[in-house]
Amino acid sequence: MQNEEQLTCKIEDLANCCGGVDDDIMQKQSSIPLLGDKEPLSTLAAEYQSASPILLEKIKVLGDKYVAIRRTRGDGNCFFRSFMFSYLEHILETQDRAEVDRIKLNVEECRKTLQSLGYVDFTFEDFFALFLEQLDDVLQGNENSISHEELLNRSCDQSVSDYVVMFFRFVTTGEIRKRSQFFEPFIFGLTNTTVEQFCKSSVEPMGEESDHMHITALSDALCVPIRVVYLDRSSCDAGVVSANHHDFVPAPGNLPSATSASSESINPFITLLYRPGHYDILYPK
Repeated sequence: MQNEEQLTCKIEDLANCCGGVDDDIMQKQSSIPLLGDKEPLSTLAAEYQSASPILLEKIKVLGDKYVAIRRTRGDGNCFFRSFMFSYLEHILETQDRAEVDRIKLNVEECRKTLQSLGYVDFTFEDFFALFLEQLDDVLQGNENSISHEELLNRSCDQSVSDYVVMFFRFVTTGEIRKRSQFFEPFIFGLTNTTVEQFCKSSVEPMGEESDHMHITALSDALCVPIRVVYLDRSSCDAGVVSANHHDFVPAPGNLPSATSASSESINPFITLLYRPGHYDILYPK
């Protein structure tokens, strides 16, 4: 791995040039781990004991399908950090080398996309390199192979974790700008800015929260399906309480050529819990 001091300095420089995150917010969040331990889903119910009955009912429904939750720090990077850990944890547990080979090809395409958009290599190459290093290290049998405990330690190390978050931010901005005609109507409707301005202000800077567009772009760019389960006070159809979810599945043209499944039949292996303004990791039974 790269020298920790070098990584920390580059992240600080990046935060400064992008405007960074409010100092007061950073101080309040600094005592919260970037990623917590895996907790029983019952701890979520305990957290909402005094909340509205509909939220408690939805948590109960969640318990039918999910067994645990892993919390992330609410610093604006929670979606990317949750995705980062969930994906690497999946590779560590499954040792799916075909998936590693596949995503490396996508990463190379993402690199070419950024270059074609005019990004200079030195602005993003270290972020790409560190993600690929983590990807290799979760595969067992290598000299630098790591355990689940070490994966969690690295993911909680700001200098490493923020670098991988920045990798995902660059992948996302590249996909949005490459497909600007697709994303432009949504961006203009929300922010009244150009695609490039949106990416510079709402995708690339650390601490900027993610929404539907970010998730769609990342899922499409890396060809990784993502399920987001929503825990909110929204009403339920026909009086039946349910926790709605949305599957972000890459468009058929983006799916790996080796797969014979349709986009509708693909079951995401990454599941995130969304509460207004925040993402955590959910674990199915």
